[in-house]
Amino acid sequence: MRADRLISILLLLQVHRCLTARELAERLEVSERTIHRDMDALTTVGVPVTAERGLGGGWRLQGDYRTKLTGLNEAEVQALFLSLPPQLLADLGWEKASSAAQTKLLAEVSASARRDAESARQRIHVDVTGWHRPEEAVPFLPVIQQAVWLERKLHLTYQRDPDCEPFARVVDPLGLVAKGSVWYLIAAVEGEARTYRISRVQAAELGDEPSARPVGFDLAAHWQQSAETFKAHLPRFNATLRVRQEVFRRLQYALRFARVEQVGEPEADGWIEVALRFQFAEDAAELALSFGAQVEVLAPAEVREAVIRRAREVLEFYAAR
Repeated sequence: MRADRLISILLLLQVHRCLTARELAERLEVSERTIHRDMDALTTVGVPVTAERGLGGGWRLQGDYRTKLTGLNEAEVQALFLSLPPQLLADLGWEKASSAAQTKLLAEVSASARRDAESARQRIHVDVTGWHRPEEAVPFLPVIQQAVWLERKLHLTYQRDPDCEPFARVVDPLGLVAKGSVWYLIAAVEGEARTYRISRVQAAELGDEPSARPVGFDLAAHWQQSAETFKAHLPRFNATLRVRQEVFRRLQYALRFARVEQVGEPEADGWIEVALRFQFAEDAAELALSFGAQVEVLAPAEVREAVIRRAREVLEFYAAR
């Protein structure tokens, strides 16, 4: 483990040029005392690492010292060759580049490492497409991707949903995020980061002006925070149902916009009480109706009354025909 850590320290210093003991400790999940001992060990074997004190200081490699990575363990090889899903690579125009890069890398590693890579590819496949969701057209992704790489302003025409009028906006592109098979652009407007679904972009044109990037912006951290905020503000509607035990599994498969919060013990008569969270009351009523007499709404009363009312409307509709 220590040998792996020493190699990691060297590679981190090569990439970042200068890191404090605290930063190295946090990245490698060890104590600062351990980092100092590791630096002593590197110095002992002749690696030119030095510590610079003061503001902006830290550990760095002297001159142009470089080390070559000559060994990858099995897990590292397997992780490296589990590449991005083919559909995402195709969207970015990287499928040929990815294949060529893997071929070059395979030529450089040992025979055992090649076997590890092939083993990973034959045992794990990532498919980001959904069973029922159609693939979204993203004709403007290449232009948006170019704006991100070149750090240039982007002129967008965007439509939030089919019922809204498209609007034009100049944004500072910050990064691209793939959520499943759906692409999003994170871009700043007057310094505030916003999210745009790329399939809803009606037009995109690369600007001449350089884009502005907020100081310290981290794409992954922003997306995680944004996703948590989005989920926290989703509408919530709680309902309690009684479900026939034999259809409970089918009920779980039918939940698209709801989640099971609590499941009671099976009752003697074959029913199970289930607490569910929906977005809207209409969702709860529609789910209960779809299972007929195999699901009963216990609460709230408004959903129970809605189910009864809609059931009567169905009977009247067919009776009239």
